[in-house]
Formats: sequence, C-alpha cells, structure tokens
Amino acid sequence: MECCDEPESNLDKAVAKIREAAGRGAQIICLQELFRSQYFCREEDARLFDLAETIPGPTTDRLCALAKELEVVIVASLFEKRAPGLYHNTAAVIDADGTLLGIYRKMHIPDDPLYFEKFYFTPGDLGFRAFDTKYGRIATLVCWDQWYPEAARLASLSGANIIFYPTAIGWHPEEKAQFGAAQHDAWRTMQRAHAIANGIYVAAVNRVGFEGPKDRGLEFWGASFISDPFGRVLAEAPHEKEEILIVECDPGQMEEVRRNWPFLRDRRIDAYGPITNRFLA
Repeated sequence: MECCDEPESNLDKAVAKIREAAGRGAQIICLQELFRSQYFCREEDARLFDLAETIPGPTTDRLCALAKELEVVIVASLFEKRAPGLYHNTAAVIDADGTLLGIYRKMHIPDDPLYFEKFYFTPGDLGFRAFDTKYGRIATLVCWDQWYPEAARLASLSGANIIFYPTAIGWHPEEKAQFGAAQHDAWRTMQRAHAIANGIYVAAVNRVGFEGPKDRGLEFWGASFISDPFGRVLAEAPHEKEEILIVECDPGQMEEVRRNWPFLRDRRIDAYGPITNRFLA
C-alpha cells in the first residue's frame, strides 16, 4: 500500500485492507515493511525515533483484536522500541485467535544512499524463526534479509511452509532510467531462487508510491508477488498502484517438488563449516 505521513491514518488503512483481504478469503495476511509510516530511513534524524513503539504495544494490541475478530493470521512489520536508545526493525506474528505468537528482528541492516537503516536499527538477535499458526508454519524475514540465501535456508530448515518478506524497496530517481529494470529483475529473481533452492513458497510484500523530495526521494516499485516451490510466480502486483494478492498455497506441492529436486537431502552439511568465515582468501 501507499503510505502518508500520519501513522494512525496508515494503521487505519492497513486495518481496512486486512478486512478486505479477509473478506476475500485470505487466512494469512502480511503487511509491507514499516507500514505505519513513510519510509523514514531516507534521512538520519533523531526525532524520527519517536515513531517507534513497544511490542506488545498499541499497534499489536489493535491488530491482535482484529486477527481474533476475523480469524486470520497477521504478519506486521513495526519499528520496535526495545529499550531507551535500543530499536529494531521487527515483524510481529499474530495468530488467528489474537495471540501474539512472537517476533522476528531484522538481521541484516543496510546502509546505502536513502536507506540509512544502521542509524535506526540494531541487528536482530533472535535468529531465523518459524511460527506455528492456525493455517500453517510460516517464517518471516525483512527486506534486506531477502538477498541472503543463508537466511532463507535457515528459515526453510526450521520447517516453514511459506517465507514472508515485508519489504520497502524502490528506485532512486536518477538511477531508474539506466538501472531500474535490472534492479527489479534482480530482486524478483532472488526471491524465486529462494523458493526453488528450498522448495518453499515465498511471498515478497513491497510498498508502492513516491516518498520524499522529488530529487532525493524513492519511488517504491510495488510488484509484490508470490512464488511457488518450483519458482513459478503465482500472482504479481503492478508497479504503480496498491494491490491485494490472494493466493492459495498447497503444502503438498512442497513435498512433490522436494521429492524431485531433493536439495535438502543432498546438502553436504559436513562440508559447510567455512561459510561462517567472513572471507576465505
């Protein structure tokens, strides 16, 4: 969805869209990264820490009540205030009975032009987790995590059927003409590769709309999509407008794909120790 600069308005909008998705049959609903605000990491401003809140807190309280009312699972990406001066980029997982099952704290924190996340977020310390919900076992990673095959592998090894990636990724205005198509293709390819390599469903959930000054803002490219365990894109949103995607995910397909492409069976777990080194040369 597209976000304005009023957190409560964004929360109201998200609630309305959750209701719409549930009315269309959705059982597990994932919101985009940091949906309560515009993407504030475009600048380094200590006043923006005021956007953070505790978990549990006001937003999770409201979403827990909504999940219970609608009997849906909600994955909600939030700016978490853990303690004074200690903040995380966190996804909360809420079960269909309104229970806050747990949280995942973003592990990989970028620092790029207009993505100054290291100023705001402490790296996660909870590892790569999966959650047993009413409708299946799921994992969630967050945005920059989606470029790391190690994260997707560990989430898959935890027994998840679906990996959700709440995301905020877009084009720099001065780069779009030259690199825009290739950047989007790389992003899309990476998520499909996670699905194939792990025999798992992957849902990439991106925001949409232009945020910030015309010459120093970001055009979020939307294009949220869901890939099946064979890497096929089952549904995909457009670049330029809001969209709710409803996709049926059959866990039985994971079994079929993994039997024919038994990557997990053939992994050489005895030989991967060096992967924990920063570099080997």
